[in-house]
Amino acid sequence: MAVASSESGSLRRGVVLLKLLATAGTRGLALTEIADRAGFPHPTTHRVLRQLIEEGLALHTVETRRYKLGPLAFELGVAGSTMYDIRDLCDPQMGDLADATGDTAYLVVRSGFDAVCMHRREGSFPIRALVLEVGSRRPLGVGAGGLAILSVIEDGEQDRIIERVGRALPEFGRLDASALKDACKFASDEGRAVIRNRVSLGVTAVGMPVRDSLGQPVAALSVATLTQRMGPQRIEQVSEALSRAVKQVEARFRGLR
Repeated sequence: MAVASSESGSLRRGVVLLKLLATAGTRGLALTEIADRAGFPHPTTHRVLRQLIEEGLALHTVETRRYKLGPLAFELGVAGSTMYDIRDLCDPQMGDLADATGDTAYLVVRSGFDAVCMHRREGSFPIRALVLEVGSRRPLGVGAGGLAILSVIEDGEQDRIIERVGRALPEFGRLDASALKDACKFASDEGRAVIRNRVSLGVTAVGMPVRDSLGQPVAALSVATLTQRMGPQRIEQVSEALSRAVKQVEARFRGLR
């Protein structure tokens, strides 16, 4: 029984550390940071990290002395993604958004430094803002969904993303790195991203980030329509509908655990 209890404890500690590494991004975390956040003694943290490394679930970079997720974690994530399609998770709420607003609802997901349109639902309004094709890809921060995701990413990683996508930004409404950084700050403060006549002339879109069960922004829901339909009062109404939809999707994420 003592051996079984010890193994169970190690498994739980390993899961705690994997969750921390999953939130660390590409930079990773130092041993002290991991131990402090987990609330484990340093020797215990180091021992469990070694076990995770042996199994391919974690990596240690000697030069920086930091730890991050390993290749097996990625492979398991890919395998899990075939079981839980984010489009299926979001489709009911996207349908509700399209019905409630009469406009087009979009789902975009983060893919590295880009936002990829995964799904859309069209409302009943006869003139539709079909600004994104399913499968299309834009730099993070360009559209309302991508900006919603980027705005809630930690500052350090956010700065690296903006630096990486900076050269492509002028193609999208004369946007540059400084303007994108300001837009992230404004969207973060507002709790929503609003893009008006920037990417597509005559179109306004509102987006909000969707977080997974670890609290990481992995996707966004947005609603796009003609700018003349999206005055201040309607932006508030659309934002309320988006907020309800996002909360429901995030609850479904938690239900998968």
